[in-house]
Amino acid sequence: MNVDPKVQASLLELAGVDTELSQIAHRRKSLPEQQEVDKLETERTTRKDAAVTVQISMDDLDRDIRKLEGEVDAVRKREARDKKMLESGTIAPKQMTELQHELGSLERRQGLLEEELLEVMEQREASERDYEHAGAQLTQIEDELVDAGRRRDDAVADLDAAENRSAERRESLVSGLPADLLALYEKQRALTGRGAALLQARRCGACRIELDRNEIASIANQPADALIRCSECNAILVRTKESGI
Repeated sequence: MNVDPKVQASLLELAGVDTELSQIAHRRKSLPEQQEVDKLETERTTRKDAAVTVQISMDDLDRDIRKLEGEVDAVRKREARDKKMLESGTIAPKQMTELQHELGSLERRQGLLEEELLEVMEQREASERDYEHAGAQLTQIEDELVDAGRRRDDAVADLDAAENRSAERRESLVSGLPADLLALYEKQRALTGRGAALLQARRCGACRIELDRNEIASIANQPADALIRCSECNAILVRTKESGI
């Protein structure tokens, strides 16, 4: 196939545009800004879970406090009733002895309950501090996530703009290429990722292999419009002044 050198130069430019598009696609898949957002989202989930765990603990402690307060109140009421009966002076000596014994037991029971209640209330205060700390950490992460999301969106917008520019340039180049040449280029690009490349200093710009002297001599003898293929990777080789032949 013979192709005007100017058309071959356009093909080389098309290969450069396709390389740019491939690089943009690769960057989009491994965008550092997106990785930062993903990392922060994972950390936010972890801190949310930690806050929920503390909240559940606080709810359990609140339930224990209500239960203990109810028990303390019941003991106090029973104690008040017994004291009132003793003060009435209308009970038999045996019942008085029993009431006095019961009051002693109630006093000990109340002391134990109040001690346990104080301990649980201290645990509740500690849990509340943990919850406030977890909330502050969560707020910090959410603020960082907003900033990271903004940076990610800016980076994606830059990629979109670059991709649109390259896509428009590609469309313009493709429209000026012969159909058979474009088909050959696209077939080769689908196979190896590079359809055409510059022959520079006796080296193929696609596979980066240096051609031997005999092949270079053979290429040098080809007319300017001859379509050259790399003997190693089969990419279309475009000759310019940089080719060194």
